[in-house]
Amino acid sequence: MLNDLKKLIERSERAVVFTGAGISTESGIPDFRSPGGIWSKNRVIYFDEFVNSRAARVEAWTRLFDGRATLKKATPNAGHRAVARLVEQGKVSDVITQNIDGLHQAAGVPADKVIEVHGNATYAKCLDCGLRHEFDDIEPAFVATKEPPICKSCGGIVKSATISFGQSMPEAEMERAGEAALSCDLFLAVGSSLVVYPAAGLPIAAKRYGAKLVILNRDPTELDHMADLVINAEIGPSLAKVVGVN
Repeated sequence: MLNDLKKLIERSERAVVFTGAGISTESGIPDFRSPGGIWSKNRVIYFDEFVNSRAARVEAWTRLFDGRATLKKATPNAGHRAVARLVEQGKVSDVITQNIDGLHQAAGVPADKVIEVHGNATYAKCLDCGLRHEFDDIEPAFVATKEPPICKSCGGIVKSATISFGQSMPEAEMERAGEAALSCDLFLAVGSSLVVYPAAGLPIAAKRYGAKLVILNRDPTELDHMADLVINAEIGPSLAKVVGVN
């Protein structure tokens, strides 16, 4: 099966890679849904609650800084490096990711090639003016005062640059992702359960517009019946073998 994937990549002129949590679990980042994941330990704080409740913001920021060490120490694995190599070779035009860890960029994928449909957990943004805020600048004051950060430019509410439950999907990123899916000839879904919509609709759209669909995941998905090739295996070692990276 890995040889079949290698042949499909070789024949492709414009491939798109779509990644989910499964590619990053091999870097030590728990899947949100798995035992030990965030959702198994904490209640969900919805976007409206975050915006309207100071207590919810305090809870959210406390959780973020308490758990930040896991994300900070995570490094790209063989799967990320393989994807980066495919981008470098010109085989992959875009990397669409549901992940919020920034590991594709850390592996060497240019930022303008990564489409983060669920945001990024390595920095924060003002919900009003969009100004980027770095966690290293925010954390000391929050730890000392337990006051939720406000924007240094406009005084607006600052939030991790991730997409929370109840928060609108990022329009520009979703538009880019849709365009990439509809213009590719190979759509490689890697490490995603393919159950979180609207992002999970992208492989369906790509397939309907004529692309070959490959699903590489440790477990079966609900879209396996649509795929031209399904590989249930460890992600990093499989991609590394196909692409030829360590």
